[in-house]
Amino acid sequence: MNNAESSTTASGLAWFKSSYSGAEGGECVEVAASTAAVHVRDSKALAGPVVTVSREAWAGLVGLASSGPGA
Repeated sequence: MNNAESSTTASGLAWFKSSYSGAEGGECVEVAASTAAVHVRDSKALAGPVVTVSREAWAGLVGLASSGPGA
């Protein structure tokens, strides 16, 4: 995993919030994919830090989450 980067570095990205977050927003993260990485930020702190991981690491996380209990 890479260090957190500033939101301005990742500002040109198209961010997506989960449809499970509901109308109130709740406690959600937003995700944006670039050609080399996946960026994750807190949807309530848009100017806050952005965590960047490789596309492979993100795919592994999604795979684990979708095969876990209740999946």
